[in-house]
Parts: sequence; C-alpha cells; structure tokens
Amino acid sequence: MARRGGAAVRGGMRDRGAERVRRLVGARRTSGTRLARLTASLAIVAVALAGAVVPATAAHADQVRDLEYWLNDYGFSQAWATTRGAGVTVAVIDTGVDGSVPDLAGAIVGGTDVSGVGSANGEKPLGDAESANHGTWVASLLAGRGTGPDSGVLGAAPEAGVLAVSVALGKALGPVGSDEQIAQAVHWAVDNGAKVINMSLTRNTLDWPPSWDEAFQYAFAHDVVIVAAAGNRGSGTSEVGAPATIPGVLTVAGVDRAGRASFDASAQGITIGVSAPSEQLVGANPGGGYVQWAGTSGAAPLVAGAVALVRAAHPELNAADVIERIIRTARPAGGAVPSPIYGYGLLDAAAAVTATVPHVTANPMGDLADWIRIHRRAQSPSATAPPAAGGDVRAAPVPAKLTPERAVPWSQMFWPQWSVLTAFWLPFALIAGFLVLVALGGTGAWLHFRRMRSRE
Repeated sequence: MARRGGAAVRGGMRDRGAERVRRLVGARRTSGTRLARLTASLAIVAVALAGAVVPATAAHADQVRDLEYWLNDYGFSQAWATTRGAGVTVAVIDTGVDGSVPDLAGAIVGGTDVSGVGSANGEKPLGDAESANHGTWVASLLAGRGTGPDSGVLGAAPEAGVLAVSVALGKALGPVGSDEQIAQAVHWAVDNGAKVINMSLTRNTLDWPPSWDEAFQYAFAHDVVIVAAAGNRGSGTSEVGAPATIPGVLTVAGVDRAGRASFDASAQGITIGVSAPSEQLVGANPGGGYVQWAGTSGAAPLVAGAVALVRAAHPELNAADVIERIIRTARPAGGAVPSPIYGYGLLDAAAAVTATVPHVTANPMGDLADWIRIHRRAQSPSATAPPAAGGDVRAAPVPAKLTPERAVPWSQMFWPQWSVLTAFWLPFALIAGFLVLVALGGTGAWLHFRRMRSRE
C-alpha cells in the first residue's frame, strides 16, 4: 500500500512514521476552555536528535503565519513577485481535503473519490483521526489562502487550484484495493486537468504493481509532473518506497529548520530529487483550527507548490524542463550532487521561477518506459497483469500496503525515537562512561603521586 509523505499508511495508504502532530488552535470558540486555548501561549517544538522545547510565545492573530518560516527561507515570498500559481491545477491524492476550511476557501476546483467509501467530491476526510486530517494538512501547505492578509496558513502556491482525490487506506480501506485506487486516482487527475500531482503517501516497498506502470506513463505522456514524498525514518521508512522510486517522479526528502537532513522526518535513496522542510510545519485541520506537524508528507506539497509556480510563470515549458528547473536551482547541501540524502539540494522556489536554466530533452528523474522495457520483460503474463478492479488487497498476497505518510504525535517530539537511542545516545553513553573512568583513574593516580611525594 502507499504511505503519505510524512509517514507510511500501513494497511492503507497513509504514512504515519514521521509526521508529528500538535494541535495549535482549537476548532471552535464556543467554550471557555477552547477560548483559553486560543489565547494560551504556544510551545514551538524544535526537533533535533532528541527534542527540545522552545519557550512558549504569546498567541496573537498572525501566529500561524509567523510559524511558516519556509515562505521566506525557501524563496516562496520572493517568487510571488512573479506568480502565485494562478491557472495551475494540482491534484492532491490523499485521504480527502476538507474544502470548508477557511484557509482553503476558493482553492478546491474539483474532486472525486476512488475508494468507494468517500464523498463524490473528494472532500470527506477518510480514516482515523490522524489519517482523516492528513489530506487537509497537505492541501493547506500547498495552496492555502490564509484567513486574512497576515493570518492563517498561506500555501506555497496560494492561487493554484486543488483537485481533491480521496483514497482510503488502512482500516478505512473499502471495496477497492489501495494499489488500484492509486492507478485510478492518477488517471482521473490527468483527465480532469491536473498539471501537477502531489502524492504524500508510500507503498513502503521499492517496487510497485504493474497497474501503476500504465497509470504513471499516462500522466507523463500528458505532461504532468508527479511529486512524491520520500517517507520518514520515524515511521519505519529508512529507504524510499514507491511511488517515490518510480522513474520520472520528483521525489522529496525532508530537512529540519537549519537545512540539515531530518533524522526522523525523512528517508534516503538514490531517487531523491530535492529536499524541503519537513519539521515544525503547520497545517489547517478539518473543521477548523491548526496543528504543528512533521514529515515528508509536508515537504512534498511545498515542492509541488514550487512546481505550480514554475508552471504558472513558464507555461511554455514541458514537465521535464519544469523538473530540471527545480533540481538545478536547488541550493547545495554539502557532499556529492546528487546525493541519496538531499538529492540535488535544498529547494529554492524563487530561483526555480526566475533563473535561466537550459532546456533538457528528457526527464532528469528517469524514464519509466525504459525501466519497464528492462525490468518487466522477464515477468510472466500473470505477473504483469494489473489487479482486477474492486479487488481487496488485504486478502491478496501483496508485499506491502499503501499508507499515507503519517504525522508523529506532537507529544513524541519531546522524546528520542528508539533509532536515536541506539544510533546516538547508546554510543554516546558508552564513550562518556569510558572517559569518566579514564578521568577517575587519572585523578586517582595523580592523588597517589601527591601522597608519595609528601612522604619523601
């Protein structure tokens, strides 16, 4: 199955591993308790090897906007002097997007459900509490309109249109298997005018079903840019999985606020194209209110928004040239380029929109048709046949299930993950213990020497 950009959606399409969530503002102001939450101070969590708490700041009208550090740090505010994405349609294939959220007013231009359990317009959030919120978080980061000049979530491409394509993953899985949902979702998005597709989900396997071959080739043949989240170590995805492994897809890794590879809210792999913020993100919640979260599920829509800006500013460019602009204008993050950690570097939306970048003749992220020719030719007809529509992958011997990239609960941000304990703190403790023993031994020897001298 597929997972969402922040974490994998196991048993569904939702990626839960690296998305960390904390509620920022209550959905309504109807009770004293919720009113208190609106006016209470907001603790900003900084994610490093082990979380650290930043002193709370007083709440004010534009607090949410103030938290969107990436708008200036990654060139979005500067790019808006040229375009804000008007005229470009982006499909968000996720767990449904609540179009009634004030921050998304006017952003949804169409939608559908491919799961069999959602609403016809794709705006019904599907899954458990966290999964159901995921699609709205993603859409608000991509194309949020804000709630005023200086308030609410402003997306990377705040004038782009969003197609809400709802999928059901995990326990929410309905009559259509998750692999088939993705194939149908991609087809529908292309047929309904999407020029960019955001997929903050992962199958959590390097491979993908043959039904995706045809669907993704269909998108590429229609000049669509597909952006996919790499996944998160914190949710068990140490190496990127499909669709982020599919040739031609622009795969997004995650970095912390300092531009360093995120330990929990990212994964690594040779298919990574570019990196973007995946920590201390904010998103609009279905029904109102905001959350702070982490995961490449959030990094992907920032890059998809940058792609929308490029497509709006340069409508003459094809998908390959658009992707080339994104990766060639990325700021180097150190080491070899491209690398399995950062790809070509850190996203620079302003440079992607305004820089002079030579034309390319092929998609720099690879050729899916060529991959199919090489890797599918040895498979038997039964192995290459797409799954029957309506088949429930839960009963089929598939290697993995789609999961939306999941957010890690905000409370976990105060504690190191087990991977951090074993990879950093355990070795640190051993080394520190050894140094303490050496220091004690040295001190004892020095005291003994002093006593001997005093007796002479």
